[in-house]
Amino acid sequence: MPVEFMPVRFILLTIGFLLSFASSADVVKPALTEIKVYADGRVAIEIRTSLEALLTGIDGRYRNTQEAPNAEAYDEFRVQSAEQLADSFAGFHERFVEGVNLVADGGQIALVITSIDIPEPGYTKVPRTSTIHLAGQLPSQQKSLQWYYPAAFGDHAVRVKLIDEARDFWHWSDYQWIRDDRLSEPFAIDAVIQADSWFSVFYTYIEAGYLHILPWGMDHILFILGLFLMSQWLRPLLWQVTMFTLAHSITLSLAALGYINLPSALVEPLIALSITYVAVENLIHSKLGRTRLAVVFGFGLLHGLGFAAMLVEFGLPTDRYWLALLGFNLGVEVGQVSILLLAWFGIAIWFMRLPHYRRWFVYPASIGIAGIGLVWFWQRLPWDGF
Repeated sequence: MPVEFMPVRFILLTIGFLLSFASSADVVKPALTEIKVYADGRVAIEIRTSLEALLTGIDGRYRNTQEAPNAEAYDEFRVQSAEQLADSFAGFHERFVEGVNLVADGGQIALVITSIDIPEPGYTKVPRTSTIHLAGQLPSQQKSLQWYYPAAFGDHAVRVKLIDEARDFWHWSDYQWIRDDRLSEPFAIDAVIQADSWFSVFYTYIEAGYLHILPWGMDHILFILGLFLMSQWLRPLLWQVTMFTLAHSITLSLAALGYINLPSALVEPLIALSITYVAVENLIHSKLGRTRLAVVFGFGLLHGLGFAAMLVEFGLPTDRYWLALLGFNLGVEVGQVSILLLAWFGIAIWFMRLPHYRRWFVYPASIGIAGIGLVWFWQRLPWDGF
């Protein structure tokens, strides 16, 4: 096997470094805020976020939790039961309510926490998302509102849903993605409700799909890099990514439409195992085999189910469902091609013609990726059942 010709110490250092990173790091994801405004002035706000990150001050400055100085405290919170985490977060309620702001026509709206939904931790490598529910009341004749979520709490996205229960009518705004410490742009709440333009919807979901890959989709980044390591020539790489995209588009669409519903406790470990598989194949074979495209297609079907879970959480407009679905798929594809191009121009064109390129780069990188995949697979196994 080719790996035996590599220096053992170098292999062990590579594995040790990457496994230590994988064993405890969660990707720092932005909060998603949905503000529901009713015709009678009631406001209901749902914020899907990580309570563990809020409690430890781990925000958008960090790519993953392991980079933060409070990484150990985060790891302690993320294994707590839902009840334990609720108790831990109780002392943070006041600070949270004081930190966020809902502003209507320049005036601040009083908000209170009505409830917090906290799932059980499950497999700890996949960070749990808790939902904070807030309520308030708008004065009459308000024309617009703005939302403030402190940068100290992390990056976030916010959208508004206008609801007229008497007419059984509602309308979502576009998401605003905010990565700095400022108020959102105003959301109009008094104008005649009109559907967003098709371009606005399409662009919103292209951006969502792209961001799900870069920088948040570490699983998918490693999988694409595993494909890159087998062959650095662009044509076979693009063929593999195209097959992967075709496959995940099928299962993403079917799952988002409700035709497929597999538990994440099954899907997530298998996604991790797919990362290990492609990396190990890089160690065994030096050239693309005839079955590679079929394998990539099969794993694409699996990854599509992972994409669907995120998309369902993000939400889809009922009136332009297929447009949003197409935009999200396109954003994912652009993200994947971006990874390949970055790897190609950053690594391949400079080093792939060197005589020991595979020995000194492909093998250790593949070993590291395989190791990360195995650790994630082990951590994601549903030890408590499905």
